[in-house]
Amino acid sequence: MSSPRPAQRTGALVGYARVSTKGQLLDRQIHALNEAGCIWVFADKKSGKNAEREELWAALDCLRPGDTLVVPSLDRLGRSIQDLIVIVSGLRKRGVGFTSLHEALDTTTPPDAWSSTSSPPWPSSSANSWCRAPTRAWTSPAPAAPASDARRP
Repeated sequence: MSSPRPAQRTGALVGYARVSTKGQLLDRQIHALNEAGCIWVFADKKSGKNAEREELWAALDCLRPGDTLVVPSLDRLGRSIQDLIVIVSGLRKRGVGFTSLHEALDTTTPPDAWSSTSSPPWPSSSANSWCRAPTRAWTSPAPAAPASDARRP
């Protein structure tokens, strides 16, 4: 069974912001969503573990094929990977895109958008530097130098 093609961004950008408590402010998230070009922004002041997020459900209801749901960061949409997968999969099935600003994640970028003459959005595999672990990542830390070896002014 093949998965649906990625949604193409042809419609509206719809934003969703969330803070966990009524004492927290939504200002920065709403500003980021407006700067990203969202024409509608829905916002909840509820914990992510609360399934009764009315504004999230309203945002999901207003999305049409070609629209894109935009969130400031993944943790504003769901509290677990499973939540995120369910929501984003549902969007994809409906032909709706998804963008997370903080993680620079955008499902509306088709995989065949890069030709052999253009560069993909990840480092070249020929450099191999992006996939290598740092040299000291797997070694024990060096023992501390004795106090007598300390540099003197």
